[in-house]
Amino acid sequence: MGQAAPMSDLKWNPILRDQLTWHWTNQLRPRIDGLTDEEYFREPVPGCWSVRPRGTGTAPVQAGSGTMTIDFAMPPPDPPPFTTIAWRLAHVIVGVLAIRNASHFGRAPTDYQAFEYAETADEALAQLDAEYATWLAGVESLGEAGLARPCGEAEGPYAADPMARLVLHINRELIHHLSEVCLLRDLYLHRETR
Repeated sequence: MGQAAPMSDLKWNPILRDQLTWHWTNQLRPRIDGLTDEEYFREPVPGCWSVRPRGTGTAPVQAGSGTMTIDFAMPPPDPPPFTTIAWRLAHVIVGVLAIRNASHFGRAPTDYQAFEYAETADEALAQLDAEYATWLAGVESLGEAGLARPCGEAEGPYAADPMARLVLHINRELIHHLSEVCLLRDLYLHRETR
């Protein structure tokens, strides 16, 4: 860390991007590289929500447009079911990134019902990488002025909030949920084998 720039000289766009890219490059993405299908679909406790072949889910809602669907319910049960790595990655790919990319950065519209969920861990990681790249390029395209503009109606009750607040929220969501995926990988690695 060097000498602090005067507040008037700060460029917030690269600072906000760096918050996420540092974690992505140094902690998150390397930890999920090499994810196997066994880890991806593993259900460490009974009653997990996951991504499953169409017609095999037992959750109140199975959403998706392809051969795989994601388990969920609206409203979610209390407490919510434990979720697999497949479910958590799908949530990040669709709910955190793809829907926002569609709302703010020109991606084709999608939602949990319309999305085609990955059949393999490799495919899910490719989807994650693509949505992350779109998000990051979109945030960069905002520049400084774009961070101050309102999010708009796509963000519902947060429509009047600045885009910078949305960027911070997405950063938190990615760091939070992908850290959970890393922990599930650790538990898989250290599972008791008999």
